[in-house]
Amino acid sequence: MDAMEVMGRRHSVRAYIDSPLEGAALDGLRSAMEAANAAGGLTMELILDDGSAFDSMLGRYGKFSGVRNLVVVKGPKSRGLRGRAGYWGERLVLDATELGLGTCWVAGTYSKKGIRVGPGEELVCVITVGRAERPGKPHASKPMGKFIAGRGGDHPSWFISGVEAAMLAPTAMNQQKFAFARSGDVVDARVSGPGFYADLDLGIAACHFELGAGAGNFAWKESPAG
Repeated sequence: MDAMEVMGRRHSVRAYIDSPLEGAALDGLRSAMEAANAAGGLTMELILDDGSAFDSMLGRYGKFSGVRNLVVVKGPKSRGLRGRAGYWGERLVLDATELGLGTCWVAGTYSKKGIRVGPGEELVCVITVGRAERPGKPHASKPMGKFIAGRGGDHPSWFISGVEAAMLAPTAMNQQKFAFARSGDVVDARVSGPGFYADLDLGIAACHFELGAGAGNFAWKESPAG
């Protein structure tokens, strides 16, 4: 699958088949996580066969079922951690999608009890992962113009492709508060309004934009990937 096809197939999954991750899917997921950790300076950890984080009232409130595997998204406390976590975590999510696995970013509706965070590390969020009991559903998106900041005008095809890809990105509460501005071949990724997860969402959206636009076609004004 090409990148746009993978992004189009990725939808948030909340119901999972109660079966272990194993074989090629598990090996591929571990390999992808190691690569993302190395590239993003993160310490993401895979927890297998333990759904206790979603056995609480919070998990039920989030309407999760059958969760037994999750990725703990974390890293050394630093400026830009959440942006990097979003970018490289979404790379991992897309790799999992290509492996035939369902995923869901989870910010608050899980129990942190039992999740290990080392000295000097910060827990950002978790990502559930496993075989989907039923596929996730696409969400409605704002019009494309809402994601283009700055003056109007003609934009090159790579920029439009990047915005289209970003429109497929998951964000907290599906708020889609990100936008992209272009000056020549330099792109500025922006997010409107404060919020603990604003930078996380921007990193996720930037990951999609870069895959859709093609990294060789532009340069970030300030890369959310770190």
